[in-house]
Amino acid sequence: MAETNFDIIVVGGGPGGYVAAIRAAQLGMKTAVVERENMGGICLNWGCIPTKALLRTSEVYSLIKHAEAYGLSVKDVSYDHKKIVERSRKVAGQLSNGVKGLMKKNKITVFDGTAKLAGAGKLAVAMNDKSSATLTYKHVILATGARARQLPGLESDGKLVWSYREAMVPEEMPKSLLVIGSGAIGIEFASFYRTMGAEVTVCEVLDRVLPVEDEEVSAFAKRAFEKQGMKILTGATVSNLKKGANNVTATITVGGKAQEITVDRVISAVGIVGNVENLGLEGTKVKVEKTHIVIDQWGATGEPNVYALGDVAGPPWLAHKAMHEGVLVVEKIAGVKGVHPMKTENIPGCTYCQPQVASIGLTEAAAKAKGLQLKVGKFPFIGNGKAIALGEPEGFIKTIFDAKTGELLGAHMIGAEVTELIQGYSIAKTLETTEAELMATVFPHPTLSEMMHESVLAAYGRTLHI
Repeated sequence: MAETNFDIIVVGGGPGGYVAAIRAAQLGMKTAVVERENMGGICLNWGCIPTKALLRTSEVYSLIKHAEAYGLSVKDVSYDHKKIVERSRKVAGQLSNGVKGLMKKNKITVFDGTAKLAGAGKLAVAMNDKSSATLTYKHVILATGARARQLPGLESDGKLVWSYREAMVPEEMPKSLLVIGSGAIGIEFASFYRTMGAEVTVCEVLDRVLPVEDEEVSAFAKRAFEKQGMKILTGATVSNLKKGANNVTATITVGGKAQEITVDRVISAVGIVGNVENLGLEGTKVKVEKTHIVIDQWGATGEPNVYALGDVAGPPWLAHKAMHEGVLVVEKIAGVKGVHPMKTENIPGCTYCQPQVASIGLTEAAAKAKGLQLKVGKFPFIGNGKAIALGEPEGFIKTIFDAKTGELLGAHMIGAEVTELIQGYSIAKTLETTEAELMATVFPHPTLSEMMHESVLAAYGRTLHI
């Protein structure tokens, strides 16, 4: 009979959940994880990782199609969509199995099933094998994640109207596609399918694509997407989907004018809702607002010894935010000295479209809205030797500083590999680095990272290479 008494039980084995469990085990706590489906959660199995595998395929495909620009000759370029999907699923499976291995390595008990609170210190688990168990805990962490939001009339049906899940495993490649929503998920799928040859239309209800990004980045991205052949509709609403035998006709309204568009498939990417149902929250002091569990800066809910983290606990909905929360919450429970609460302004965001987008901290508009005096620098990819050598001269890096203190308020990038570069500014913000320290830092040559240096220099009228 498996052990049933634990110091910490984590409900949900996604990035936040499994990292919390590992850290708890490292601190000597008897730890368990309850996971109803796949270890690694949505991120490893149906989100971050498999989509990056798909996008890598589209990136390679795009490079092959432009091989002549690199002095190469490639003929009869084609692809096998089944093998593309197969590779993506294999990558996801490998990492999910890796997480299982980490659970075993750290002596964490894993229960395959669904859990709900069952009174103070008790958790009822309905096992996937139809058995049941009652577990007891000193502390429980709810890390149940989120799922795709379904809007009335635009619900995914798994065949003609897709959520991210169906979009990752198409039975055939659509020749035309409508993407509703231009956040990270919508734009990544739009980018993948457009690169693979589909005619793609993107509808965004707000006035610009990638609306959480800096306005200059959004504008640059829109031009780049349109140059690739995407049709971008902003200030647009989709009010009706008429399904045919193998296509969908959507009614789209822009500026008061309605139009119809017929496509093979529709991807609905209009946000997420937290998985708060059937957790036994009724009768507890756990508060839910807009489908997300309310927590304090340490992940604590209103119910004693009940914590929450990750997507179920609100924005930003990012795996790395959930992982950091997992460590933070457990260390606070364990009484580790020097634990700091989460600073959301220090969490970077990445979108893996072509061109890539990455950012951290305040946008220029948000910084101005705070009444701050600013120093803003910008440096283009075309001024960087490595970018030109790579054949990737499109993009820019923008940095925003407090003119009075030199504090780095925000950084915003668009272009090749910026999702790898952004961590430099993440470290800078965490260390509370000033503009003087960044300017005094030696960046290696030739690298794309030199643009980070040049952008800082540009903010103070000292740029060297343009």
